[in-house]
Amino acid sequence: MKVTAEHNQRIAKMTFASVYPHYVVKVEKKGHTKAELLQVIEWLTGFSESDLQKFIDTEATFETFFQQAKLNTNAHLIKGVICGYRIEEIDNDLTRKVRYLDKLVDELAKGRKMEKILRE
Repeated sequence: MKVTAEHNQRIAKMTFASVYPHYVVKVEKKGHTKAELLQVIEWLTGFSESDLQKFIDTEATFETFFQQAKLNTNAHLIKGVICGYRIEEIDNDLTRKVRYLDKLVDELAKGRKMEKILRE
């Protein structure tokens, strides 16, 4: 699928607080823990659990969330299709970063080994 300007704008305005509970449910439903989810998010963004809670409490947008993130230097190794979009073909920087996060959560939920998810 082709990423549109409207899609990019919608992603930018979405809050981390609105999506995070869905991440938790997704991984827990598949037998994984919130601690594993936090490990994956911290690897990608550098944010601790308390940092994430601040983003949730302030209802920060993904735009703000990723402006403050220190993206892992290996994040570019995250490839594949998520939500119908091939990550490596997304030219909008913010949308690509959000899809990185979606892909990592998806891999965790599907039972991929942590060392493979973290691409180290």
